[in-house]
Amino acid sequence: MKKIIITVSVMLSGLFLGAQSYNNGLIDKTVAVIGEEMIMLSTIESEIQMMRAQGMSSDQNMRCELLEQILVSKLFLMQARVDSLTLNNDNVTMQLNMRFDQLRTQLGGDEGVEEYFGKSIFKLRNEWRTTMEEQSLTQQMQGEIAKKAPEATPEQVEKFVKEASEEDLPIVPTKYQLSQICIYPDVEAAKTAVKERLLSLRERIINGEKFSTLARLYSEDPGSYRKGGELGMASKSIFWPSFSDAAMSLRPGVVSQVVETPDGFHIIEVIEKKGDMFNARHILIKPKYTAEDKQKAFHLLDSLKTELNLGAVTFPMAAMYYSQDPSTRSNGGRMVDPNTGSAFFEVDQIKPEDYRAVRYLKEGEITSPIESLDNEGRNGNTVYKILKVEKVIPAHTANFKDDYDAIVDIVKQKNAQEQIDKFIESKMKTTYIVIDPLFKNCDFKREGWKEKFRQ
Repeated sequence: MKKIIITVSVMLSGLFLGAQSYNNGLIDKTVAVIGEEMIMLSTIESEIQMMRAQGMSSDQNMRCELLEQILVSKLFLMQARVDSLTLNNDNVTMQLNMRFDQLRTQLGGDEGVEEYFGKSIFKLRNEWRTTMEEQSLTQQMQGEIAKKAPEATPEQVEKFVKEASEEDLPIVPTKYQLSQICIYPDVEAAKTAVKERLLSLRERIINGEKFSTLARLYSEDPGSYRKGGELGMASKSIFWPSFSDAAMSLRPGVVSQVVETPDGFHIIEVIEKKGDMFNARHILIKPKYTAEDKQKAFHLLDSLKTELNLGAVTFPMAAMYYSQDPSTRSNGGRMVDPNTGSAFFEVDQIKPEDYRAVRYLKEGEITSPIESLDNEGRNGNTVYKILKVEKVIPAHTANFKDDYDAIVDIVKQKNAQEQIDKFIESKMKTTYIVIDPLFKNCDFKREGWKEKFRQ
């Protein structure tokens, strides 16, 4: 018994120094009881280990924050079970698979994950599924409680603005309303040229040249070309489907035909496959457009700008007749944020090339022709365009008249948080809770936890 007590004491004294290893004889213990739920020291340390695997740092404060987060989540979880909330198993499975795919990629497959966590994949899946199921129910319960918050009325929003200090009100950044006329280069000719170039490189590899050497010379993937195009062992789910399907169908050492993805065109050589993971080399080349394409488009756009400035044609009419961008042409060239539906763009929502062209213009002015990108794929496709600044709203402190929507969202969030806080405070008072003195020096966000330490 004495030996066990000493071992536990050593473990606890070293806990906040980051010295945690349950494989070396250290003993787990219950650090909190809430209702009929026990929170184990190993649960907190497992979360710390997960954070480290994802590249995050941890310290004493992080362990305190984790314990408080778990305690709060247990209050929601218990209520979710009382209310018989339905678990979304499909969402849990998707989140679980995403976690495993990320860790397997970072740690080198199933063997690396098992070695890092000191547990079998089967055991980890069961443990993490239970955790994610509880997290899912907790989030649902939080949402249900937040729904009970009172609506944000105009009177409440106005009162919030009047009583809030200027520092508490959000700064509304500069916003632009823009229209555009777009001309695309000859895409098919550029794609054909890229395919022919990649097929030539493939032929050189088949004839004996090293794939890695040609990748260093010609690949346009900044993350892999220095490594001879090698991507490292990773789950197929992190790549574009057409890329992973092609790679998984190859035998090691065989070079693929040309594969198209939203990033461009590739040839692929698989080095190793394990289950649904693979390590491969690739050479990426993106379509390039000729100076003639650019010159022709710029000439047309420059002529259109002259006609627009003379008033010979309106911008909406020119856009409907000349623009090749389907998402804005039918709207007279008016740009709309596809994520929010808003006709106004903050600076960080505008493509860098577009912003450089419009940042010094006044309302009603039109840019010179520029080369930019559209919204397709991860990197976009080259497009030539002119932009018109329809309206500029300068940066300012939010006010009731002009920024009601922005402020009402803040008041809604405030009401929802107050509703959640009331639930937590009420449950803390009526739920049996005991916390181990190990955490007595924690600076918890809620004072009520300090009353729950075991004497």
